[in-house]
Amino acid sequence: MQTRKENVVDNFHGTLVADPYRWLENSGDPEVAAWVARQNELTEEFLSPGDPRPAIKERLLELWDYPRTQLPRRAGSWYFFQHNSGLQNQPVLYRQKGLDGEAEVVLDPNRWSPDGTVAISNYSVERGGRFLAYTVSVHGSDRQEIRILDLEQSRELPEVIKWCRFTNMAWFKDLGFYYSRYPQPGTVAPEDENNYNQVYWHTLGTDQEDDVLVFELPQDKELSFSPSVTWDQEYLILHVFRGTDSRNGVFYRRLGENPEFVTLFEPGEAAYHFLGNEGPVFYFATNWDAPRGRIVAVDLRQPGKDHWVEILPEQEDVLDDVRYIDGRFVASFLHNAHARLRIYDRGGRQLSEITLPTMGSVEGIWGRQDDKEFFLNFTSFLYPATIYHYDLESGELVPFGEWRLSFNPEEYETSQVFYPSKDGTLVSMFLVHKRDLNLDGANPVLLYGYGGFNIPITPFFAPNRIWWLEQGGVYAVANLRGGSEYGEEWHRAGMLENKQNVFDDFMAAAQWLVDNGYTSPEKLVIEGRSNGGLLVSAVLVQRPELFGAVVCGVPVTDMLRYHKFTVGRYWIPEYGNAETNPKHFQFLYKYSPLHNARPAEYPPTIIVTADGDDRVVPAHAYKFAAALQEAQEGPAPVLLRVDTKSGHGHGKPTAKIVEEQADIYAFLVKVLGI
Repeated sequence: MQTRKENVVDNFHGTLVADPYRWLENSGDPEVAAWVARQNELTEEFLSPGDPRPAIKERLLELWDYPRTQLPRRAGSWYFFQHNSGLQNQPVLYRQKGLDGEAEVVLDPNRWSPDGTVAISNYSVERGGRFLAYTVSVHGSDRQEIRILDLEQSRELPEVIKWCRFTNMAWFKDLGFYYSRYPQPGTVAPEDENNYNQVYWHTLGTDQEDDVLVFELPQDKELSFSPSVTWDQEYLILHVFRGTDSRNGVFYRRLGENPEFVTLFEPGEAAYHFLGNEGPVFYFATNWDAPRGRIVAVDLRQPGKDHWVEILPEQEDVLDDVRYIDGRFVASFLHNAHARLRIYDRGGRQLSEITLPTMGSVEGIWGRQDDKEFFLNFTSFLYPATIYHYDLESGELVPFGEWRLSFNPEEYETSQVFYPSKDGTLVSMFLVHKRDLNLDGANPVLLYGYGGFNIPITPFFAPNRIWWLEQGGVYAVANLRGGSEYGEEWHRAGMLENKQNVFDDFMAAAQWLVDNGYTSPEKLVIEGRSNGGLLVSAVLVQRPELFGAVVCGVPVTDMLRYHKFTVGRYWIPEYGNAETNPKHFQFLYKYSPLHNARPAEYPPTIIVTADGDDRVVPAHAYKFAAALQEAQEGPAPVLLRVDTKSGHGHGKPTAKIVEEQADIYAFLVKVLGI
């Protein structure tokens, strides 16, 4: 499909750059809507003949039909948790008394909309378990509204708190909570609606107009704040962020005293994660002077770094997650991108190492500072996320909740290999496939990667991958630079001017799979989403001959203008800013997928996005699809699939997920001849 072009040219520090598809950025334009509709029609026309989707969807629904429980949280005598019985569009929020009590429904978002596109984004229960604050997201949007339940009286309070994104609710006793919000639309310029973050106090039973402004820094409008209250209810803490930069600051103030906040750590020097406190002694996990992480004690009376007490020094493994529970530190480490779990006393002495079920990931730990128990969420490529309860006194680890599968994980195996990247750096890769795989170069392989934002890609369960394995496919996951699998140095080796390392790592993984007999270029699929969509679109235009098919999900592709849309400016610390920095322009322009889609023979490609994505706006996918379709010199299809009433992925109903995955796998069946 040929797309209309306009004569739009920008001057970046003396370099003229054409942007002929800029008109596609205007999602409200009827011409854009008509263009999107035609793209969806073309995708449907490709998939419909000999349609494999009904059979694929039937099996995917079977694979998705298993119970899923999220980490419980204790409040008063109740445990609160979200649970999906299998094919529900949204998980239901339950509570139960004690570990063996009968679960009762607190909130069922499946009743909020007929298509399941209204979701709970987050929830927080005050300590006594009477009041529940929760955030609601509509059609996958990052925009949230806070609503409040009085569980004792079984009623919803009348107030609704608006203009929030990514907020948490930090309770003070049962009086109310602190939260963060953005300006009301229309009160600031449109480009500033995701700037000027503020922290407010909300008193239960009052209107939002009566909320008290607690903190703001309008002179530094790009900062955002995440409030929390210490367990002893003595301090209000703000974790302070500049975009997605993991090097956050920490401000605090003593509640009930001077309203001025004290700057404990400035943003931009290191990552600091508050763990708990004993009076004025605060415990933090930090990578200051320790790229793989450590635990320190900071006395507010002498907070300087020369007075810090190191509790747990930097280890060979990366400190991934920590909780301070019952005077102990429960610490999850990454050992070659998979989890190890250890418990230390307050002095840093190791008390125990918890044996995990298999090579996998600890996706979360929850326990209160005064608890003698905690919950952990464990998963792997072949076993769904399972909640375990650990008793700190008995040392017993037992499952919490039910468990059921519609396949036999023993038919498959997981291994880990290490391969050299272009510059010789060794990179880890997980391989999952049927036992006794024949290395004849004829296996279809799906290679997945992300490589960015300090996010580790560790073993995780996805039902759709089981379908791929059942077809004789190999699932490969590469631990690229840009993530945190090996600490902050690994992250920084894949960001800003080093971003090409991520692409080189991924292309080296693909080449290794071919060279070692797992597959051939014709049978090699690459897939990535969001920053991973940037990854696969970048390597697609750099090495099109290396891949047999490309699945590009909700991608960032216009690296010169990404910061101009919704929350794109949050990513400047990771990617750079071509508009204001000439050096950044040079490396961004060099790899920007949109600007490097030159005439070539490209492999079959499907680009997937959603019209309601307000994190990575769909214009990235639209413009890249138009550019790639024009540049395609071969016979392979370049398709665009645009979902409606959904966003970047958060809160997406099960039905929509299955529909999307059925379309993607039908595309792969057709182009690979599976």
